[in-house]
Amino acid sequence: MNQQLINYFNQFVSEHKKELFGRLIKHRTRYLTLVLEDIYQPHNASAVLRTCDCFGIQDVHIIENDNLYEINPDVALGSSNWLTMNRYNETNNNTLAAINLLKKQGYRIVATTPHTNDVNLEDFDLTKGKAALFFGTEMRGVTNLVLENADEFLKIPMYGFTESFNISVSASIILHHLTYKLRNSALNWQLDEVEKQEVMLNWLKVAIRDSEAIEREFYKRKLNV
Repeated sequence: MNQQLINYFNQFVSEHKKELFGRLIKHRTRYLTLVLEDIYQPHNASAVLRTCDCFGIQDVHIIENDNLYEINPDVALGSSNWLTMNRYNETNNNTLAAINLLKKQGYRIVATTPHTNDVNLEDFDLTKGKAALFFGTEMRGVTNLVLENADEFLKIPMYGFTESFNISVSASIILHHLTYKLRNSALNWQLDEVEKQEVMLNWLKVAIRDSEAIEREFYKRKLNV
C-alpha cells in the first residue's frame, strides 16, 4: 500500500524533486543513529540535526528529562523535516527507556566521552554492528546512567588546551569520519526496501501542499474501486 500511495503522491511533485528524493534515499542509513540526551541550547540542538541530514543519518533520538528540546529554524534550515525524530519524554527516566529500546533494535550503546576504556574515533569498529551514538549537554556530557549502560566509549583525540569540542562540532567530526568509513565498507548500511518506502512517503508528505487531503482522496478512490 505504501508504494501505491507513493506513486499517487508522485503526480504532485516536480521531476526535479522526484529525482532528488530518489538519489538521496540511496544514501540514508540507520546503521548509525544519534541520541541527544537533555540538550537545551537551541543553536547546538538545531546544528546537530542539520549535520545528521547532511551525512545521511535518518534517525535522531531526543531524550527530554529536565530540558525541552527546542529547534532554532534559522539554524536547522528545515533539516528536521527530512529526519525521523524519536522523542522520549513520557517517564521520569527517559534515558533508560531510550537505551532499552535501542538495545532491543540491535544497537550498541556508544557514549561519546573520554573514559578509561574508550576507543579513539579512528579505531572505532563499525563491523561489530549498528551503533547508537549518545551525546550529552555542554556542561556535563552524558549522564552516569548512559555511562553505566554503555557498551563502548568513543572519543575524539584532542591535542590542545581546551578539553572538548562543543556538541555540534563533535557530532560533525564523528559523523564525517564514520559515515565515510561506512560508505566505503562492505557492510549492509543502507535502508531496506520497506524502510525506503516509509521514509520516502514521509518526504513526499512534507514536500506536497495539502498532502493530508490528497491522501484522503487516495484512500477514498481505493474504497470505491
